[in-house]
Amino acid sequence: MTLKNKSSKKELLGGQREEVIRTLKTRFDKNMGRHESLEWANVQARLEANPEKLWSLDQMERTGGEPDVVGHDQKSGEYVVYDCSAESPNGRRSLCYDREALELRKEHKPKDNAVDMAAAMGIELLTEEQYREFQKLGDFDTKTSSWVKTPSEFRKRGGALFCDRRYDTVFLYHNGAESYYAGRGFRGSLKV
Repeated sequence: MTLKNKSSKKELLGGQREEVIRTLKTRFDKNMGRHESLEWANVQARLEANPEKLWSLDQMERTGGEPDVVGHDQKSGEYVVYDCSAESPNGRRSLCYDREALELRKEHKPKDNAVDMAAAMGIELLTEEQYREFQKLGDFDTKTSSWVKTPSEFRKRGGALFCDRRYDTVFLYHNGAESYYAGRGFRGSLKV
């Protein structure tokens, strides 16, 4: 899936902006347990004031992430959005961890890597801590797994980290950063 608009600018047209906001509001209303103390009107005001974030939200949606508001940063006033699809986003699977790993593969290269794809979308990979907090909102990645932001000391040794949920427990694993699987993608976060 290509992540570029025809104009190559990271902005949406009026009707597209309205559609993203409408989709996010519908999901917000259906999943109040993820953000019980938050009011949609405040979220919408932040979205409308930050149109470049709407482009990123659209990319999250188009790649199967089902983004939803999961928190509010009291210091910055920003709302926190995570990919809340039941399984790792379908349009972001079969990716190795980063560009270095992609370049190391001599054959059977995946189509892309998680770190670059997240950057192109304007989002961040979840950290292990964020992933564990996120799992308190529901049962996610029970059949898939998701790359998480890997500390540089692990990455220097050729590895990368991923998580999933099995047996009502969140597990953290490591793998060679150049590996990729049909059932492993990545989840992103965005502050608006």
